[in-house]
Amino acid sequence: MTVIVRDVRPEDAEGFAQVRHAALPFMLATPAQVAFDWAHAHPDAHARPLVAEVDGEIIGTAQLRYAHDAPEPGVGSVNVYVHPERRGLGAGSLLLRASEEHLAEVDATTLYSWVLDEPPNRAFAERHGYAPRRSAHFLRLDLTAAGLPPLPETSAGVEIRTAADFAADPRPLFALDALTTADEPGDVGAELTDYAHWLATTWNHPLFDPGLTTVAVVDGRPVAFSAAQTDGRGRYNSAMTGTDPAFRGRGLAKLAKTHSLHRARAAGCTEAFTGNDAGNAPMLAINTWFGYEVCATEVRHVRTLG
Repeated sequence: MTVIVRDVRPEDAEGFAQVRHAALPFMLATPAQVAFDWAHAHPDAHARPLVAEVDGEIIGTAQLRYAHDAPEPGVGSVNVYVHPERRGLGAGSLLLRASEEHLAEVDATTLYSWVLDEPPNRAFAERHGYAPRRSAHFLRLDLTAAGLPPLPETSAGVEIRTAADFAADPRPLFALDALTTADEPGDVGAELTDYAHWLATTWNHPLFDPGLTTVAVVDGRPVAFSAAQTDGRGRYNSAMTGTDPAFRGRGLAKLAKTHSLHRARAAGCTEAFTGNDAGNAPMLAINTWFGYEVCATEVRHVRTLG
């Protein structure tokens, strides 16, 4: 049984999404989404999605990119997933080696990778020279059984809108996203400066749901938001929840997310997912208050090339 690693083709989108869903069921993955991501990758990211196949069947995937938006140069990332029923054939090692070779060619010297916090996965990372760093949790909320907290009263001067209300000019949401992304916990920082790319890859992303994305507005200016993604199959994901630093401590992120979850349930969503850095105690406390429970943990690993 020979494993072949190759670049993706347009017709691979369904198989790619199936492997991602099987390996990481707490993240949304659809054929339309992965095809969109391939087509809209930033040229400076040198992204190169790969698949591993056996007898024409896709059994593994790799996503790799150069972190062109990081403040420091030389940083890359690679995430490898193999279908749980097709492990042990060497697909993961082949995908990782091909990914590292590509990133080395574009002068990446530090590689980060997310690894599920399970003994086989961590052992795989260690064998290939990756050392553990920080961890993050996947959380799940059953919208059919959980009693969501009631919608709180909105403070004077605060208005709740949806992202759809900014369709004519999303730039204020871009500015808010850039502010909150700048100090998001993580090993690799990111700076949002390319509005056109943000429009193409975030605002127009097939999973982004502007009707369920809620925004807290003060004096006409967006100051907190909860970005929603949906896959059309009843699954909802909180892609990002954040507040302008000047307006933190007023409960605006919780307010926005409460409205978003109520809208999601009313729209027929049955499961809600989100992710939190393990060190982000304030956001973990908010999600616990909503009723989310940790369903998996992953550990960020790092390797220095050369």
